[in-house]
Amino acid sequence: MTAEFVIVGAGSAGCALAFRLAEAGRRVTVIEHGGTDAGPFIQMPGALSYPMNMGIYDWGLKTEPEPHLGGRVMATPRGKVIGGSSSINGMVYVRGHARDFDAWAEMGADGWGYADVLPYFRRMETSHCGSGPEFRGTDGPLHITRGPRANPLFDAFIEAGRQAGYPVTTDYNGHQQEGFGPMEATIWKGRRWSAANAYLRPALASGRVRLLRGLAERVVIREGRAVGVEMARGGGVELIPAEREVILAASSINTPKLLMLSGIGPASHLGEHGIEVLADRPGVGANLQDHLEIYMQYAASQPVTLYRYWNLFGKALVGAQWLFTRTGLGASNQFEACGFIRSAAGIDYPDIQYHFLPIAVRYDGKAVAEGHGFQAHVGPMRSKSRGSVRLRSADPAVPPVIRFNYMSHPDDWAEFRNAVRLTREIFAQPAMRPFVKAEIQPGAGVASDDQIDAFLRDHVESAYHPCGTARMGRRSDPMAVVDPETRVIGVEGLRVADSSIFPQVTNGNLNAPSIMAGEKAADHLLGRTPLAPLNAAPWIHPDWRTAQR
Repeated sequence: MTAEFVIVGAGSAGCALAFRLAEAGRRVTVIEHGGTDAGPFIQMPGALSYPMNMGIYDWGLKTEPEPHLGGRVMATPRGKVIGGSSSINGMVYVRGHARDFDAWAEMGADGWGYADVLPYFRRMETSHCGSGPEFRGTDGPLHITRGPRANPLFDAFIEAGRQAGYPVTTDYNGHQQEGFGPMEATIWKGRRWSAANAYLRPALASGRVRLLRGLAERVVIREGRAVGVEMARGGGVELIPAEREVILAASSINTPKLLMLSGIGPASHLGEHGIEVLADRPGVGANLQDHLEIYMQYAASQPVTLYRYWNLFGKALVGAQWLFTRTGLGASNQFEACGFIRSAAGIDYPDIQYHFLPIAVRYDGKAVAEGHGFQAHVGPMRSKSRGSVRLRSADPAVPPVIRFNYMSHPDDWAEFRNAVRLTREIFAQPAMRPFVKAEIQPGAGVASDDQIDAFLRDHVESAYHPCGTARMGRRSDPMAVVDPETRVIGVEGLRVADSSIFPQVTNGNLNAPSIMAGEKAADHLLGRTPLAPLNAAPWIHPDWRTAQR
């Protein structure tokens, strides 16, 4: 089969794109370097800490030493498997706030305001828990559910937020993001509902999509037009032709790398590596953004946490129950309560996010606090720090140079200090008092600005939400890489559809907006009129100008 469209990357956006193109009767080839997602390490939600630490599923990327974090080298997990990062992530489902997308439009992504993207969020999802069809979808491929919140700590955390004066929201993905409430997940019938399960498998079953495994090395461009992709497999290099267009959906790290290897990027940087410049786009690899977070950990005064299962017998019991019944603790990612708050008066929509977890443990599962405990992952949502992705070599097999430049803006430190203090106030509320024994970290002795800063420098972790490295904007913008129809500026027949195109990081986890980008890009590729805008008004705190809560 000769494909009309060649997609590089079977991740969140790439799978959605393949599905919609196949649905329209198009012939599609998807190139993916990773392999199968079969097996409990990926499919069991409770095993989420494993796949991102397994070389078979993860690219194993790392940053350069981060100068503002004491030279720490940070892990940058990206999915190397069908489903991409949707197969190794925490399965948390957050669309982002309506203002995020309006900000995109204001930054030059015309047609990507909230009214424009809401129809695509609705089209992609089947919400089993949302606030109704005005905001939520009912018949899309992506199933969205909520955990049972059987552990008393989940509702105690939500109630503590209310007692601290914050709103309670019944659907942060619907009318009102701001507040505390139940968290949503891409889990269906006890199984991780990744982009591979939701989109790619049905697309492959149509017979119009083929999946090729190998390393995409560069886009082949002839006379200013992309005509295919060179892919390494079987010990050689093969040209995978595209009759109509090539779409890069290889992640915000690998997409800019591929663009630069193909001659699209900052001319001086490409020249350093002996790469012929076909389109001088200085924005390729720039504008790199992420979310940082810390784990505010507390020792529990009651044995109600998941620590009782943090042993060989307990893990075997949980795993066996899931294997045979698809139920129990293994059927949840354990992120079942959350919060979105504003850090100060004068901020019109939330800029701090909470994930609550009923165990005190590192995200990668490698270290657990001694005894029963719980934690909230907390971090600011709109850091002003910006980094970059650059080539280390013209060899496609060599990882790129990743510099997030974390905490390089002074506002980041002030915002994080504020987040620590606001979190302590929430955990001091009556609803949490029966469960809080003591603060494990940062620890009660970490109180002054300097002490908090020192803790942050040593303990902030990435939330693994990189984006922005091929940002969308108007063609007149010299730093834009793609136009609002996702076309790479300066090259015909080439588009980008993944989190690279985000002008600014969204309020929350990135899987949902990445899938949305694939959905919307499909309509642009098919030459369709975009879905009609939906003018459903989101909730904004009526006193945001004068009140923090």
